[in-house]
Amino acid sequence: MLDKTVNVNLKISNYSNRVLGVVKEKYGYKDKSQALNRILDIYGDEFVDKETKEEIILEVIDEVNKLKKQKIKPMSKKDLNNFFESVRE
Repeated sequence: MLDKTVNVNLKISNYSNRVLGVVKEKYGYKDKSQALNRILDIYGDEFVDKETKEEIILEVIDEVNKLKKQKIKPMSKKDLNNFFESVRE
């Protein structure tokens, strides 16, 4: 996976700025954006998966193929959400 960068202009609190400064110094980073990336690498998985796991993709394809063969109507949004929640566990 290639890491692409995006320029962002942020307004952060003084406390957040201090935290970034401490993380920057602790790990010897050149700038605070590297410190922010470190923090997001550590805690970001709680909110967003870095990559879609291949097993999940294959399971979804398999389920779609089963539905096509059985000519069952598509899942509701609620059923689809339940399906993905069960796959994650």
